[in-house]
Amino acid sequence: MLTKIDTPRLRLRPLAPADAPALQRAAAAGAIADTMISVPHPYPPGEAARFIAHCQVEREAGRGLAFAIEGRAEGELIGFIEVRAIEPEHAQAELSFWLIEACWGLGYMSEAVRAAVGYAFTTLGLNRLYAHHMTRNPASGRVLERNGFQREGVLRQRVRKWGSYEDVALWALLREDWRGANEAA
Repeated sequence: MLTKIDTPRLRLRPLAPADAPALQRAAAAGAIADTMISVPHPYPPGEAARFIAHCQVEREAGRGLAFAIEGRAEGELIGFIEVRAIEPEHAQAELSFWLIEACWGLGYMSEAVRAAVGYAFTTLGLNRLYAHHMTRNPASGRVLERNGFQREGVLRQRVRKWGSYEDVALWALLREDWRGANEAA
């Protein structure tokens, strides 16, 4: 059973069907879609419920873990973070995340990433986490860098977003680097 992860200001908990209305509202924001590689805009009606069902299938198959991010004080969904594309053979997975615009710049995502990374390396036993972001979204790169990820390169014109090809930065963090940074802290 996937447990809740509490941080000083946040709670990461399994994404559940009851989250569909809040997720639908949050993901429908143009600012979210603009910064995410795979979030459509407009966000189709019912898409959140479909997405949550897909995340549950991935969790049951051992291929992914999707967390709702809540502010602990408010108890409301403010974002999403996922460890996905889990490859047991290579002990690696992708980290994906977003946060509602009202919470940008407050350090919440760095806090959520720190918690998800710890879970991925300790509980899931992964060796490597990687993440992507469009290069025109440097804030995501700063979140990753603050959490010890190293930029491995740029995938030129890797995705097409709203009719334009976008360069995508690739970042990764190894368990040994994460462990070393946490022991030094």
